[in-house]
Amino acid sequence: MKVVILGAGKVGESLAKNLSEDGYDISIVDLDKQRINYLKDKLDVAAIVGHAAHPNSFKKCAADEDTVVLAVTNNDEVNIAACQIAKAQFLVKKTICRFKDNTYLDCLDSFGEGVIDIPISPENEVTSHLKELIDHPGAEQIEDFADGKVKLVSVKVKKSGKLVDKALRTIEDDMPGVESYIPSIYRKGKPFIPNGDTIVKEGDEVYFLTATDNVDAVVNEMRPEQDPYSRVMIIGGGKIGFSLAKQLEKTYKVKLIESNEERCEEISRDLEKTIVLRGKGADQELLKSENISQIDVFCALTNDDEANIMASLLAKKLGATKTMIILNNPSYINILPGFVDSCIAPHRLTVSSVLQHLRESDVAQDVILKMSSGAEALEGVVHANEYTSDYFGKSIKELPLPEDASIGAIVRKGEVIMPSSEIDLCIEDHLIIFLSNKEKVKEVEKLFTKV
Repeated sequence: MKVVILGAGKVGESLAKNLSEDGYDISIVDLDKQRINYLKDKLDVAAIVGHAAHPNSFKKCAADEDTVVLAVTNNDEVNIAACQIAKAQFLVKKTICRFKDNTYLDCLDSFGEGVIDIPISPENEVTSHLKELIDHPGAEQIEDFADGKVKLVSVKVKKSGKLVDKALRTIEDDMPGVESYIPSIYRKGKPFIPNGDTIVKEGDEVYFLTATDNVDAVVNEMRPEQDPYSRVMIIGGGKIGFSLAKQLEKTYKVKLIESNEERCEEISRDLEKTIVLRGKGADQELLKSENISQIDVFCALTNDDEANIMASLLAKKLGATKTMIILNNPSYINILPGFVDSCIAPHRLTVSSVLQHLRESDVAQDVILKMSSGAEALEGVVHANEYTSDYFGKSIKELPLPEDASIGAIVRKGEVIMPSSEIDLCIEDHLIIFLSNKEKVKEVEKLFTKV
């Protein structure tokens, strides 16, 4: 499949890297000549200097009816115009358009019928992820599957957790009637597929799947039980910071710190209960005066990665219980665990959103879990095909999955079934599959291919 990426920023680069590794024919367009030359040397892609919304750029990319366009520049209006040109003049197969201003999402038809096939909003995704992590203390990553019926959760095992130094199977004794499944454990940065006899160790990063209502119960098996959070401090009054405060202020005590006076006044008018303060997140005296030691969750959400890191380190030193930040620079992701409790990478969420719309098989959800290691989770619908026909009516455990893959849950007619039970494969089962090696995705996709 031919894919044209418009915009060579961090998001565009991440998309180009991941999609080229998956075998897609990639062209990337940007006006920044230096940036284009950098990507030309770094990636196996066609890197083109040009305006994202100019017909000549599409001509240079040889865009046609078999092309998918990903408009991910930092300018919403440029993205919209690019999709209009791509559809009208080049009859491209599909357009995926990134929006920073969410108000555009309510008027997509005004840009022309069928002009934007898939709108994506990383800011909305980031806000949603942050709220879930605040709602579920102890969880480090939460992903939705099966329309929210199933959660895939990552949790770091702590010293006094109930399961520490015990076999995994004992979790059933602690939580009778609560079904969960652990498809992968990362130990010292390396993944493996556990079994019932696997001994859980302090420091393990455990991935588990369970019904939404059971998340906290399973998390509490891995670490000391935490009281629900009540006090949240947000640094940065941009779109994400404002949106998060808006969602939290009805149930949490929220303080928001913003450095720009005009923006402070603007968001103060739109927020009802949130206390808005003017200042910088790394101002020690300001944090002390606002009782940082009593803050349950400290969220650094500015556009400056370095400022977010420094503010969160200071907040942790001054007594904040949990720190969360957003990071736009992928190179920081691997050096911060242990210093910052949770890092949200908008580019990871964008890549995940795009991937599920590019899969040629029947994949309902495709989530990149770890950009560095290639951990990925797929939710797909099983169809009768050359690959699956011999396995219907047989145990799902007989499916010839790659050694790096494991089935985490089955959704059948809306019912969630954990693979720990003996269950046969049926047509149109939704399988949620965890892969510790993304190179095996194509092999797993055979399960979900329509004839």
